Amino acid sequence: MSYTKAVQEIESIIEQIEEGKMDMDALSKAAKRALDLIKFCKVKLRSTESDIDKMLEDISD
Repeated sequence: MSYTKAVQEIESIIEQIEEGKMDMDALSKAAKRALDLIKFCKVKLRSTESDIDKMLEDISD
């Protein structure tokens, strides 16, 4: 999964929640899915930040 697709899915889940389109069981499942996606995005962001930091170190040497 890409970062962009994860963010799009999170946005879709939020929209459905805000519109009240989910029953309690679906809401619980969607909230867990959103949490997993947020964790995924967080890891991707940290990885990208680390990669950029390494590149900047390489060019400054």
